[in-house]
Amino acid sequence: MPLLGIIYFLVIIVANSLGAISGMGGGVLIKPIFDLIGVDSVAAISFYSAVAVFVMSITATIKQRQNGVKLKGSFISWLAVGAIIGGIAGKNLLTVLLRVTVEKNVLSVQISITIITILFAFFSTRYGWRSWQLTGWYWSLGCGLLLGGFASFLGIGGGPINVALLMLMFGLPIKEATLYSLCTIFFSQGSKLVSLIVSDELSLINLELLWFIIPAALLGGYVGSLFSKILSDDKVTLVFQGMLLVVILINTYNGIRLFI
Repeated sequence: MPLLGIIYFLVIIVANSLGAISGMGGGVLIKPIFDLIGVDSVAAISFYSAVAVFVMSITATIKQRQNGVKLKGSFISWLAVGAIIGGIAGKNLLTVLLRVTVEKNVLSVQISITIITILFAFFSTRYGWRSWQLTGWYWSLGCGLLLGGFASFLGIGGGPINVALLMLMFGLPIKEATLYSLCTIFFSQGSKLVSLIVSDELSLINLELLWFIIPAALLGGYVGSLFSKILSDDKVTLVFQGMLLVVILINTYNGIRLFI
C-alpha cells in the first residue's frame, strides 16, 4: 500500500502540473498510467482520477484568477450547468456498461474514444482550424454537456478535447480556454463525485489512497498554475500538444495489451 500510494503520488504531481498548464486536467495522463500499472479496477481508477483533477481544478483556477485571467459570468454559468448534467450522465453510462459487460470491453471503448478525441485536439491546434465564433447560451450549454459527459465517462477528469473545442467553437485564446476548461472540470467531476457518494458506490474502493492522491493533486495544481503564468501562449500550446502525443502512445500500448 505505501509503495502504491507513493507511485500514485508522483504520477499525480507530474500529471496535474502538466494538466493545469495545458487545461486538460491531469486525468488524461493519470487514467492511462494507472491502467498501465494495473492494480486497481476501472471504477476505482476512474474515481481516483476524478478526485485528483477535481482538487487540482480548484487550486489551479484560483491561481489562474490571481494571475489575471478573466471569466465571463454568463458563459461560465451555462458551461457549468452543461458540465454538471454531462458529468452525471457520463458517470451513469460508465456504471451501466460496467454492469452489463466485462471490464476489458469497457476499457477498450474508453481507450478508443480517448484516442479519437486526442487526434481531434492535436490536429485542430496543430493546424490552427478556423474558429466558428459561436455565440448564444445554448452553445455554451451544449459545449458543457459534451465536455462533462466525455470527461466523466472516459474517467480522465478533463480531457484533451476541452481546450481544443473551446478554442474552435468560441475563438478563445489558449490561456483563456485553459481556465474555462479547468472550471468545466471542477463542475463535471464535482457532480460525478457527489453522484458516486449518494449512490454508495465507494464501498469497494480503497479510500486510504486518498491520503496520497489529494496532497499530490493540490501540489500539482499549484505548480502547474505557476508555470502557466510564466509560459507564453506558444509554450502552453507546445505543452498541450506534447501531452497529446504522450497520451496517444500510452493509450495505444494499453489497447494492444488488452488483446495480447
